[in-house]
Amino acid sequence: EDNQIGDDGAKALAESLKVNSTLTKLNPEVNKIDADGLKALAEGLEVNNTLTLLHLEENCIGEGAKAIGEALKVNHTLTQLDLERNHIGDEGTKAMAEALKVNSSLTELNLEDNQIGDDGAKALAEGLKVNNTLAELNLENNPIGFDGEEALTEALKLSSSSTKVDF
Repeated sequence: EDNQIGDDGAKALAESLKVNSTLTKLNPEVNKIDADGLKALAEGLEVNNTLTLLHLEENCIGEGAKAIGEALKVNHTLTQLDLERNHIGDEGTKAMAEALKVNSSLTELNLEDNQIGDDGAKALAEGLKVNNTLAELNLENNPIGFDGEEALTEALKLSSSSTKVDF
């Protein structure tokens, strides 16, 4: 945490993830990783089959969330993902929502303070309708309005899982 590894460090970690057979937790929080570094990490996550926890809080990944969403579609071991304070916005959230439709391992997703509005919340609602593994979703400190909250509430009523959502 807080080692300022940046994109170069993230790319090195990604290469390690591709061949790793023992590491289960990775916590590069507050390390100045942006979209390029996250794209590399996502590539490593696509082939990794041991990592269960990935905390990327406060890294300014922004559009890189799309790459993580794609990786989650094929990764079957990650259970906890923390993307708090990463400026992923509605577009990054839509990628995460698409991943939720097919991912069967993720149980905790933290999207706190990511500038997610109604469009992102509505997309997440669609993902929650079909996901049956996510148990916790943190959406605190996002500008989600009435329409987004209503969509999420309705989705939770239809969901087969008992997901806890924090607004």
